[in-house]
Amino acid sequence: MTTDFSKIKVIISDLDGTLLNQEHKISDYTKKNFKELHDKGYLIIVATGRHHMDAMAILDTLNIPIYLVSSNGARIHAPNRDELYSFNLESDVVKAALDVDIDPEITVVLFKENSWQTNRVNEKINSFQTELKYLPELVDYKQLDDFTAIKIFFSHENHEKLIHLKDTIIAKGADSLHHAFSLPTCLEFMDKSVDKRFAIERVLEKEGFTMQEAMAFGDGFNDLQMLSSTGVGLIMGNAPQSFKDVLPQLTIIGTNADDGVAQYLFKNLVAVSETIAN
Repeated sequence: MTTDFSKIKVIISDLDGTLLNQEHKISDYTKKNFKELHDKGYLIIVATGRHHMDAMAILDTLNIPIYLVSSNGARIHAPNRDELYSFNLESDVVKAALDVDIDPEITVVLFKENSWQTNRVNEKINSFQTELKYLPELVDYKQLDDFTAIKIFFSHENHEKLIHLKDTIIAKGADSLHHAFSLPTCLEFMDKSVDKRFAIERVLEKEGFTMQEAMAFGDGFNDLQMLSSTGVGLIMGNAPQSFKDVLPQLTIIGTNADDGVAQYLFKNLVAVSETIAN
């Protein structure tokens, strides 16, 4: 079936594994194409699991107005950086989720407003920030009094260990939480009211657009609702096969290492509009 790209007015992209290359940066080629799309009047939204302070440092390199949906929808910031929406997990909810037997090799992180509290130093997680704007704080969770957080994050190279932890937390009765694997090595728990899709709908309502007028790019299970509800949903070639299998109706494009998002946008939106103009 042929896609009618003339109906697309909004571009939405995840960051890690999607807009960012393997060095966790936005390439010059991607910057150029997003600048052209902005100049042509497209609304641009970045929707990421990253904390807003971390994501903003990356988006500043694009030098165009962008709406930011961060922490999987727990925060929304306008292009001028004004906070439009925020949601935190209550301390008791987080404490209950962490009150299970957690393998000491698993990195545990609480996303706070101005720092992230973690049980261990994880250089791989640190490498995701090319500039350390969102600082880690090493803590002993057994000594904490306030567990209030934007979201709960677990990381380990063994996916099966994270699956076991996820099942353990759910079995204990975490009724107010839902989970997502942003990567096979990254498990995240958020409030059930928090999702990229719901946050994006808030932005589109404010700007007078619908989800059917949006094109979205993603590579992980925290992108599932976003990709399945937009007019055009596109899966990165580097996404896990298990994720591709869940959305077989969607098109798979190039990888983040090859500027897959920018390549697709250039072919179907930038170059096409330039041809029409000429």
